[in-house]
Amino acid sequence: METSTLSSKGQIIIPKPVRDAHHWRPGTEFVVEPFADGILLRPRKPFPATQLEAGLGCAGYSGPAKDLAELKQGLLEAVRRQWQKGEEP
Repeated sequence: METSTLSSKGQIIIPKPVRDAHHWRPGTEFVVEPFADGILLRPRKPFPATQLEAGLGCAGYSGPAKDLAELKQGLLEAVRRQWQKGEEP
């Protein structure tokens, strides 16, 4: 178990093994929540949670609806074209 000490400025250092395990880098923002007899730190998500329905139509496609097989085929063709050109997919 890792430990840390509260500074006179109210700061706590998150031990390096914990930061590394979670891939937290300088500048990572956290939400601080009161929890039972302590606090809970959660990394702040860069974007608010959304529902799928909120994003539908934002891609600009205005043709007929495509089924999953058509979407998969289109993706495979695009990756194949990029691969043949020597580009990263």
